[in-house]
Amino acid sequence: MLMEYATLAGGCFWCVEAVFNDVIGVESVESGYIGGHTENPTYRAVCGGDTGHAEAIRIGFDPEKVSYDDLLDMFFATHDPTQLNRQGNDVGTQYRSAIFPASDDQRAAAEAGIERNAEHWPAPIVTTIEDGGTWWPAEDYHQGYWDKEGQRNPYCMAVIPPKLQKLRRSFAERTKSQGAKG
Repeated sequence: MLMEYATLAGGCFWCVEAVFNDVIGVESVESGYIGGHTENPTYRAVCGGDTGHAEAIRIGFDPEKVSYDDLLDMFFATHDPTQLNRQGNDVGTQYRSAIFPASDDQRAAAEAGIERNAEHWPAPIVTTIEDGGTWWPAEDYHQGYWDKEGQRNPYCMAVIPPKLQKLRRSFAERTKSQGAKG
């Protein structure tokens, strides 16, 4: 299997990770930090907003099962790409909506994805396409957070189930839960 990678930022990485872990063809999802200027960023430093990093996820996917374009469409359907530097109550550049392409082909696909999804939103999409630089994996306790801790966390319970419902409603045939209620 040829694995490809997509790096996306759409608010709290716990919330974005939970969505993509339910997608058929996604083999791995890692939470981390990208797009900043500090070496070895920590969660505390990134949350402070001073490192320039975004909380993001790095998706390892099988392009024979799910395309990069499909991942982008799911990304735009499950977060609000019209909010500048925020998602809901999470405010700051670390929660920006951004795509970090790994190649010129991914950059072109990201540009097309923004254009394709713009008609679904009442306001302009502010998602940026950025050169990411170094990918920094988040601390171990952030990995797989929804499955390990999130269902006991009130914040996650308020944010993640609606995102999963959007995914499963719009892309039911593409989810591992095959349309189960989230």
